[in-house]
Amino acid sequence: MGDIINLNKARKRKTREQAEIQAAANRARHGRTKAEKQRDAALAELERERLDRLKRDDGGED
Repeated sequence: MGDIINLNKARKRKTREQAEIQAAANRARHGRTKAEKQRDAALAELERERLDRLKRDDGGED
C-alpha cells in the first residue's frame, strides 16, 4: 500500500520549490553590478552597429 500524503502540503511544497527556482533565475538576471550592466549594454550596442553595417541596401525607395 502506498504512503498517505497530504495533497495540500504537497501542492504548497511544489509551489515553494518553483518560486525558489524563479528567484534564483531573477537573482542571476538582475543581481549584476553597474559595470557588468554597462559592459553588456556596450556589447549589445556594438553588435547592433555591426549588424547595421552588414545590412544590404536595395538602392530604391518604395
